[in-house]
Amino acid sequence: MLEKRSAHTQNLVEISEAVSRQFVPCEREYISSRVGTADPLLEEQCEPVRGLVHKYHNRVLCLLTAQCASYCRFCTRRRMVSDIEKGRMAHEDIDRWVEYLAERPEVTEVILSGGDPFVAPIELFTYALKTLSELPSIKVIRVGTRVVVSAPELLTEDKLDILRGVRQPLYIGINFEHPDELTEATIEAVGKLRKAGAILYSQTVFLKNVNDDYDTLYALFTRLVEIGVRPYYIYRCDPVAGIDHFRVDFKKERAIMTRLRRNLSGLAYPTYVIDTPFGNGKVPVPLGFWDVDDFKYRDFQGEEHEVI
Repeated sequence: MLEKRSAHTQNLVEISEAVSRQFVPCEREYISSRVGTADPLLEEQCEPVRGLVHKYHNRVLCLLTAQCASYCRFCTRRRMVSDIEKGRMAHEDIDRWVEYLAERPEVTEVILSGGDPFVAPIELFTYALKTLSELPSIKVIRVGTRVVVSAPELLTEDKLDILRGVRQPLYIGINFEHPDELTEATIEAVGKLRKAGAILYSQTVFLKNVNDDYDTLYALFTRLVEIGVRPYYIYRCDPVAGIDHFRVDFKKERAIMTRLRRNLSGLAYPTYVIDTPFGNGKVPVPLGFWDVDDFKYRDFQGEEHEVI
């Protein structure tokens, strides 16, 4: 993965240890992984059309680009992000997405991701959103991004105008990991997205020595609600090769989330999930209010797994 960072991220790296851990490479990334694989969610096996991942019956993931403004060291798609040529999409690729979706009216939701869609060329970004939103079967469009945190200056008026033109409810999922990321520029970018009509939600990953404590997550989720971002998911870090050092003890995660459930409002509390191996669903983790065998669970297909 390239080590390129935006100027905004570089400034954060220099003033925040929690942000620095997320973006600065370390030697531990190159140690053989105990449990990790390059593609633990088997996305590449669920790619019937180049750049389109179809794992769930009624929704698809469309990878518009492999580029990001800055590269998170814990990324689930480490195998492909920053590989510009492999992830380069063209109009023809988007046309194939549309053809695939037109033949499957049961798919009602499209999620644009990457890389980061807001880093894609403006012309491609425009074409993708306009073309996909014109499909009558598509009722919801989502965009996954981290530029709000890593390079808020990329939210230009041209791109905001494109968002305003989407006819469907437009949900934008933003990755936030730590309160230090909530800079003045980031909060301003959140406000611009809200004014453009987007419905905002957040996704967070449990990261060792970054956000694996109660006070940090309490502050993060509380502040997100205050600026108009609904905490949606917090994930157990995926078992990706090269990121063992980011993975938190499972019992510790559950204890933190149980305590947060006692003290946060329901609006500020995200669903705590494991994104299961083989792409079989995001399974909620039971909290400490229940006596359960919390190291075993079943995925959406009924297959049993042990927490790793």
